[in-house]
Amino acid sequence: MSKIDPVVIDEISTPEKPDTDHSQYDPNSGVKRALKNRHLSMMALAGIIGPGLMVGTGGALAKGGPAALIIGFGIIGLIAFSITQSIGEITTLYPTGGAFIKQGERFVDKAFAFAMGWNYFVIWITVLANEYNVLASVLSYWSDVVPLWGWFLILWTAFGSFQMLGVESFGEAEFWLALIKIIGLFAYFFFAIIYSAGGVKGQPAFGFQYWHNPGAFANGFRGVASVFVYCSTYYAGVESVAIAATETKNPAKAVPTAVRQVFFRIIVIFMGCALFFGLCVPYNDPGLLGTGSRVLRSPVTIAIQRAGWEGGAHLVNAFIVTICLSACNSAIYIGSRSILFMAQDGTAPRWLGWTNSRGVPVYAVVFTNAFGAICLLNLSDGAAKAYGYIISLSGVSTFIVWGAISFIHIRFRMAWHAQGYTGKDLPFESMLYPYNMWFGFISNVFLAFVQAWGSLSPWSAADFVVGYILLPLFFILFFGYKYIFKTKWLRIDEIDLLSGRRADLDSSGSDELTGVVSIDGQTVENGTEKSSPWYKKLTKNM
Repeated sequence: MSKIDPVVIDEISTPEKPDTDHSQYDPNSGVKRALKNRHLSMMALAGIIGPGLMVGTGGALAKGGPAALIIGFGIIGLIAFSITQSIGEITTLYPTGGAFIKQGERFVDKAFAFAMGWNYFVIWITVLANEYNVLASVLSYWSDVVPLWGWFLILWTAFGSFQMLGVESFGEAEFWLALIKIIGLFAYFFFAIIYSAGGVKGQPAFGFQYWHNPGAFANGFRGVASVFVYCSTYYAGVESVAIAATETKNPAKAVPTAVRQVFFRIIVIFMGCALFFGLCVPYNDPGLLGTGSRVLRSPVTIAIQRAGWEGGAHLVNAFIVTICLSACNSAIYIGSRSILFMAQDGTAPRWLGWTNSRGVPVYAVVFTNAFGAICLLNLSDGAAKAYGYIISLSGVSTFIVWGAISFIHIRFRMAWHAQGYTGKDLPFESMLYPYNMWFGFISNVFLAFVQAWGSLSPWSAADFVVGYILLPLFFILFFGYKYIFKTKWLRIDEIDLLSGRRADLDSSGSDELTGVVSIDGQTVENGTEKSSPWYKKLTKNM
């Protein structure tokens, strides 16, 4: 890449003297680079699939109907795919601590990174509270000897302690738990096909009967709009590969592979759930609409019981427990790393930026895990309503953060081309540029405003506030930080494209990010991969 200053290249690409004691730790953040390619790939495929997909989808089906479920999962899936393409392009080039939060400062404004980072943290503390609630509810469903708050305290201690073991333990646990998730979901897909085709003894074939009676849509456009918030919550986490990149041994290979596998996750896993949940359960089923145990609102449980297997609820509960173990683990990990990098960058309290000798951000883990106590609001009827509002904030925050990621990508590309580079100079080039990044930005802005449309008619002040409060809050955080610390909105020609490129991406001494290789102590330009057709880019490394 001839456009890079030769002096800078030499500094970046010259391998440092091996240090067996510290080379496996990131020198800037102190976290340990111990995640393997298979860990990151499985995190991208199924790592953050939580109980909301199994349980909360019942509420989405009841509000929108089976067609709304497919439309919601499909549209949000396209947006999620666009976001991961943006993340893959920038993070592969700059796999620094803080990922897109830090990149907000690099390509836009530090005040922008501050507002974006705290919105992202909101996603994970609300997700964490939801996972704790579902897990404690399932355990209480099996045994009411221990009260709900008792289960929470047990789980809170267990998950907090596990996080202290280090990122290797987290990665290995996530790999196997994610694998169980995929196997379990595929088992249900096969069951749904057999059940709807009349393969279950004593049950007639019904095909797509529920799409006609009671119907494909429950509440028209209002139902579709309400489903968007549900779906965005379930898709939240596709961007987490960028957060984990700093703790990956070889992000130049692991991140692009994980990003490409998100397509499989969207098409097969999420769209499969949307199709088969609506196929086997009508949207007006009493189990979806109402009362009793939260677990009984799962479309999977209802379908199995409709097929005549009453005891199947226990099998589904066991599967939900497995999903919860993974989801809680992931939520604490992503939330703690986000606040860690923000603290080290000065956009969160400094004391949260400390890591111990094992590379574990102890204070950030405890701080993040403490917000799981929000789930205790669900103990009383009055507080349960407030709890539901708090959880719904995660979907709104997702639209804000995703829109910000797309905006960062737009700014990066503007600077990249203004300073004389092309897409061929990138180690990972996003598909369908520039349409994908503009699609992601415009879609998320639109959905951030339309997702609470149902609160306008009939008017619901509480739903309106919950649906829109984070939008002005983002700008309050942005302008407040900007006013206090006098930060500067960067001009395109001021954006630094050279610093932060890692030289230690693999043990061979190659530097895929700068397009150079160190051979016998000399810097040699590395050939750039030729542009491939879109379908080859999509299927590569899947």
